[in-house]
Amino acid sequence: MSKTNTISVSNTASAPIERILGQQARVVSRDKLLEHRDIHAEQIVVNFEEGNWPDEHARLNLFPISDGQYCLQLLYLQYQTNPAEAEVVWIEFKPTYFEQYPLSLLETEQPFRFDQVTEQQFALCSQSTALLHQIKEPKAPTAFTQTLQQKEVITALLRRALECITLPFTVCPVPACRFLAYDSEREKIMMARQVVELHFDNPLTIKELSRKVAMNECYLKKGFKALTGKTIHEYTQDLRISKAKEMLQQQGLSVSDVANTLGFSSISHFSTAFKKATGMKPCELLA
Repeated sequence: MSKTNTISVSNTASAPIERILGQQARVVSRDKLLEHRDIHAEQIVVNFEEGNWPDEHARLNLFPISDGQYCLQLLYLQYQTNPAEAEVVWIEFKPTYFEQYPLSLLETEQPFRFDQVTEQQFALCSQSTALLHQIKEPKAPTAFTQTLQQKEVITALLRRALECITLPFTVCPVPACRFLAYDSEREKIMMARQVVELHFDNPLTIKELSRKVAMNECYLKKGFKALTGKTIHEYTQDLRISKAKEMLQQQGLSVSDVANTLGFSSISHFSTAFKKATGMKPCELLA
């Protein structure tokens, strides 16, 4: 399907679905799924002219509103029984949603690295399809718990979308990496990446990490490198240095404070690693 025109940042929330899917799309019905201060979600039934039926797909649109502020939209298009009619789940994450995360953390994700409107299309996977079903048919005893459930599912959809975009899967030609052809094995690698990101200031050993995600150590190391392009140590070190740069620019923190907080064995070890990664000494960034 050809790429559609970019939506104006100033009119993202009210942009008609026809502007995203093309003028051949006609809205049959719209039903609100969730209305929250930070998230808006709805289910839209769309009819297409004969011969103008787009393929099923998912799409992520990112709109920089201002420095450090973003609006992000997810679109999922699926066909039901009528081949000319599609169901679209449309989710908008408002700028306030991202205020709960440090900007340095957001900028580690591919879509947030560019100061421009970004549109990225990706394939619908079985995991996303299952999550979409949960949004449309929530099972919770009260209205409040239903809202909580839908927010959790929508967050899981955002996580999955970022994984699909950041780490598009291609079969590794190395025989030892053929296990990555299985969704379950790739998900273990994604889980390992999340654990590394949570514990970068006190890194787990390979053995501890492999036990945590229930994966063979050798497969874990090979799979992590194949999907992220970095070894587990390199990925961890990048996170630590990125956090170190942020901390060094905060008033009142010394090089020693930063090194200790991030789990470096000594100031010397920290200074060497920092200069190797950035070309500067840590003291050059002190606020």
